[in-house]
This record gives sequence, structure tokens and C-alpha cells, in this order.
Amino acid sequence: MTKQFWNLIKVSPVVLAATFFAANSGLAAEVNNENEQLTNVAQLSDAQDANNMGQVTSVSQFSDVQPTDWAFQALQSLVERYGCIAGYPNSTYRGNRALTRYEFAAGLNACLDRVNELIATATADLVSKQDLATLQRLQEEYSAELATLRGRVDGLEARTSELEANQFSTTTKLVGEAIFNVSQPFGGNRAVAAGNSNQNLDANTTFDDRVRLNLYSSFMGTDQLQTRLNAGNIISNAGVTGTNMTRLGFDGVTGTGNSVVIDKINYAFNLTDAVRVKIDATGAELYENVNNFNSDFASSGKGALSRYGRFSPIYRQGQGGAGLTVTFNPKGPISLSGAYVARTANDPTVNNGLFNGDSVIFGQLSFKPSEAFNIGLTYARTYQTDGANNNLFQSTGSAFANNPFGNGTRTESNNYGVEASFQFSPKLVISGWGGYTTADALTGANAGRDAEAWYYGATLALRDFGKEGNVLGIIFGQPPRISGGSIKTGSNLDSGTSYHLEGLYKYKVSDNIQVTPGLLVIFNPENNDNNDTEYVGTLRTTFSF
Repeated sequence: MTKQFWNLIKVSPVVLAATFFAANSGLAAEVNNENEQLTNVAQLSDAQDANNMGQVTSVSQFSDVQPTDWAFQALQSLVERYGCIAGYPNSTYRGNRALTRYEFAAGLNACLDRVNELIATATADLVSKQDLATLQRLQEEYSAELATLRGRVDGLEARTSELEANQFSTTTKLVGEAIFNVSQPFGGNRAVAAGNSNQNLDANTTFDDRVRLNLYSSFMGTDQLQTRLNAGNIISNAGVTGTNMTRLGFDGVTGTGNSVVIDKINYAFNLTDAVRVKIDATGAELYENVNNFNSDFASSGKGALSRYGRFSPIYRQGQGGAGLTVTFNPKGPISLSGAYVARTANDPTVNNGLFNGDSVIFGQLSFKPSEAFNIGLTYARTYQTDGANNNLFQSTGSAFANNPFGNGTRTESNNYGVEASFQFSPKLVISGWGGYTTADALTGANAGRDAEAWYYGATLALRDFGKEGNVLGIIFGQPPRISGGSIKTGSNLDSGTSYHLEGLYKYKVSDNIQVTPGLLVIFNPENNDNNDTEYVGTLRTTFSF
């Protein structure tokens, strides 16, 4: 900026304002490329919706401008004499923040329009010849920059209008995840329940995928409607290993042949500042609705490789149904969650529906006195009507633990859990859970009998291990096992104890790509000490977008 120009800006407040815009806008610098400008314009358009500026008639209307501010006199003169200074809806001027080129152009244009208006109305006492001469010389000084900026802004406005007219939605954003997976189970013999004969574990290496597209819509800013599309061809390895204990955390049991299905629809909103409500129409999963105390490994796409290693089995109660979750979280360390989920809420036939079919009543009390420590007490009462497909822990643990009373038995269970997470440092987190279940047979050959099950797990996460964003993880635990009760008879008894050991390394290739190699080891699978140790090697690549 020339010395001659600095002499010009001393003439009048209107010139001072224009110079202020120019000095903060960086017009003398080379203009960014059009793609960057388009992004900025789109961002400005979003910001304008919430922060539209309005003309003020007195500098006292600005809550953040004080008489002691160095620019107070200039602002006062511009407002009262020329009327070309605008503020934000919350009565602020925001004079200390950086000024964008677009705001500069808008401000300068407003002042020039105001001066032209005063000239047209012959308001000679407000606009002096000296002001007009100064403005003319200022325009000449900046004519090239203003012409360039005007052309760029006009072009960007046209392109932005086109994008807005053809955008996907003003209320919905798309979030996607794709998994490419290579897996290989191996070991001696496949697992069998007590009393059965062994068979060779004969498994092939597989390459499979899963893709999920989430549509998140918000209509009030604090609410969210989620619609999830799911497709995949990952088949559970339990068919070759003989146990669900080797299942991966992102498999599809039998796979869907990459057919696209809508497997989750829910709507969440704030009832009050302290109460959050979530209504699941289908695909309810308690571990997504409440805190599961294992944030480093809970995700199926970016967490543990195994099914059991993600979180406590108590959060799988009622999985896949419809229901209601309410979380009371006032300001403080304590929060309380309650939920009701019906697995066959959409089925009007006998022993189904919202209240007469498989269902769970769930409650959880969380205590978080600091960011480093979090503990929860959890309870779930589950009622299952389908004696042929009862599944107490949703296929985690032994087959006997999931259906101890056999076919034709309606079952009730009381599930108790404790979970905790300790962050010893930003790079070291230890989490764990323990659970106890009592189940009662209501009908069938075992009516009146009961069973008791125990399980536990612990996880270690070393964050930023080797590189920022990477996580080295170790998971160890005992999957659900029937350990007592009057049902403790027969050939399917859990005669031994299985142990789950998992090691994985989440490597962050970029913000959108994560590669996770790992090894799952199951000792005494199916809680049978006679079974051989089984292994599952996995390489998962997750793309997020």
C-alpha cells in the first residue's frame, strides 16, 4: 500500500472504514483458486443463515463495543453519519475477529451504496466534496482488485446457487463405511460340546466385505433421524470352527449376498436439556443407545475384530428390535438410562408384538467424576418366547450358555453387569466388564429349572502407538459360561472354561482409511477342556466417508 494512500485515509471516517476492510481482507494478496473460493462461499452461505447481519442506528446497540475501544469514534461516526455499519443478530460487532474478503466486499459495497444514496438525495451536509474526491481516488487505487473480486464473487454466487438448487438435502448428511476383510480360522479339531466327537477344522481363507450408508437428518438442530442401509457378504466362521466364540465383530452370520437392506431406523431428540429420548423403529442396539464403557473397541468397523471383544454381552439384550431409550443426564457426574426393546414388535401373531413377544427392560446408572474414570451398573430383564431359538447372550459364549433349557422353553433372565473405564493418560486406557445372569425355564421339559452364568472381559488400549492415531489393543476375558443352577446336568454341560485372547493393531493410513491386522485365540472353546485351541487371523481395512 503506497504512502499516497495512507495520506488519503486521514480524510474522513468513510475512507477509514473502507481502508479497514481492505487492510483485513488481504486484497493485495493473490486470490485463492476457484475451488477454495467456492468452499468459502458455501461456508459463508451456511453461516449467513444463522448469523445474518443487520443495519444498526447507534453504536450503543453493539454489546461488545465500548467507549474505551480505539475504534469507537470511527464506528460511531460511520453509524450515525453514514449508516453503513451492520451487526449480528445477537447485538455484537465482532470487531476483533479476522475479516474475510467476502465480508470486505459486502461492507465496502454497503458504504458505497449509502454514499450514492446520500448524493442522490442531495444530502450535501453529510457528504463533502473532500469525501467524494477521496472515495474516487480510493476506487481508482483499488479498481483492479475490486473488479477482479467482483467478477470472482459473481461467478461463485452463480455456482453456489446451482449447487444449492441441486444439493442432496438441506437437512440430511450421508456418512458411509466400507469394510474389506481377509480372514483365516485354523487349529486342530473344530470345537464340539461335551460328549460329542471331534472333527478336523478345515477352513479356507476368505475375502469379503460389508458396506453401510447412514443418512442423518436433523430438523431442529438438536434432533436426529437415522436411516441405515446395509449390505455385505461376510459369513460367520462358526460353521467351520464349531463355536460362536470365534465370530468376528462385523460378520453377518450367513451374509446377505451384498443385497441392500434398511436395517436401522431411529429418531432421537431432547425432551429437555437433561433428557434425551431415542425411538427405534427397527434395528435397536442398546450398545449404541447407552454408554458401553469401551470406546476404543466398541465399533464393529473400527473397534475389536471379535464379537466378544467389543463390549459386555449385557448390551446385546433385545438386539435388532424396536423400542424406546431415555437418558437422564443432568449437569454432574451421574447419568441414568432406561430402555424397553421388543424384538418382534412388528409381528401381530401370537406371542409376538410390542408387549407379548421377546422383550427386554433395561436400566443403567453411570458415574463419571472425571474424564479419566467412568463406571456403570447395569441391569436387564429379558423375556424370550421362542424356545427353539432362545439366545440369552445373542451368540456370544457357548451354545449351551445361550440356550441352556433346550427347545420348546420360554425363558426369563435377570442380567447384572458392572463396567468401567480408566484413562491413566491420554495414551493409555484400560476398560473392563463383568456380568452375572440367572435364567429360569417357564415351559417345556425343563420347566422350573434355573441356570447361572458368569462372564468377564478386560481391554488395554495404547493410543498413538508408533504413529498418531494408531491404537495397539489387547483383549482378554471369559465368554459366558453356565456355572450353576439346577440345570447343571446332561451331556451339554459347560464342563470347562473358555478364555478369549485377542491382539490387534489399528493403523491409521489416513483420516478415511484404517487397516487392522489381528489374531484371535480361543482356549477351550465351547467351555470344553477337551477341545483344541482355535485361532482366527484377520486383516480388516475400513474406509470411512
